[in-house]
Amino acid sequence: MTDEQAALFQRGSRGYNHLFGVAYRLLGSVHDAEDAVQDGFTRWQELSEEQRQFIREPIAWLTRVVSRVCPDRLGSAMARRERYHGIWLPEPMVGEPASTVGSIHQNLPEGSRLSPNSDPADIVTQDESVSIALLVTMEQLTAPQRVSLILHDVFQVPFAEIAEIVGRSPEACRQLATAARKKVLSPRRAEGHGATRDQVVEAFARACADGDMESLAAVLDPDVVSRADGGKSVRVARRLIRGQREVAHYLLGVLSLEWRQRGDLDVSMELVNGYTGVVVRRAADLVWVMDLEVVDGSIGAIALIANPDKLNARPDSVPVCLSSGLLPLRQGPGSPRPYVHTSQTAVGRS
Repeated sequence: MTDEQAALFQRGSRGYNHLFGVAYRLLGSVHDAEDAVQDGFTRWQELSEEQRQFIREPIAWLTRVVSRVCPDRLGSAMARRERYHGIWLPEPMVGEPASTVGSIHQNLPEGSRLSPNSDPADIVTQDESVSIALLVTMEQLTAPQRVSLILHDVFQVPFAEIAEIVGRSPEACRQLATAARKKVLSPRRAEGHGATRDQVVEAFARACADGDMESLAAVLDPDVVSRADGGKSVRVARRLIRGQREVAHYLLGVLSLEWRQRGDLDVSMELVNGYTGVVVRRAADLVWVMDLEVVDGSIGAIALIANPDKLNARPDSVPVCLSSGLLPLRQGPGSPRPYVHTSQTAVGRS
């Protein structure tokens, strides 16, 4: 690899982020994705200089290698998740989305790529594919289904190439992707970006910071579902919590307990896997990360990640805060209304 090529794949570069984006979508785990990317680099290093000269596009070659590595890792990861203590949720990406750098098949014949006339309701979009909600839903897929769906819908890899990766025929891979799509795409598509989502998330964050049960319940869908992942060390519900009042009472209860046991918390709106979410910190440490699924102006699902192994495992890589407003929680839920500050308004006791 030339110096120019080597720079392309340094951590944080466009090439590295692309490969990580592929692996993270396929595996749903930051650690496993990083390992898969490293496996790809190792296989590149094992090539002779002569072999590398025949590879015109290193990023395309490495994408195929990483895509082949992931199914094996996914099988062992699924086995570990079956033995997980409580509900398993993906490691969140706070502050920055796990993004790709455009198509790696820019020179393919037009017929091998997604049609520009494709109905967006019939494909998994690039943004959607990295959301916590969809990563959780994809846990019900087999490894070949997940690989076929993500590589085709998100990265526009032709089924002929996917067939070489999963060891099936192109038509079988097409059917795998179709079956996967039916399983994961809800008829009620969540609101990704925009003012409506931001308003709902801000109302949720304010209610959590204020300890306001009524306001919190009001922003939740009547059939809202909450999932929480605390691993072995954090006490959270080990089962799904359903319903407006039940979820509101549960969230404020565990937030109040956290505040009483450990002191001041900061609640902020930040990007969680590329979407506006809610993050709870104590000083520089992440305490909670909440991914919110907003549908029709209310929150239909909450994924709460509180497992410290998934939040603060790499202190040197804490991402830049992209908050749209800091909501300091200084008195705890249930206390008199604390001073709440956002970038738009300042509300407090007179």
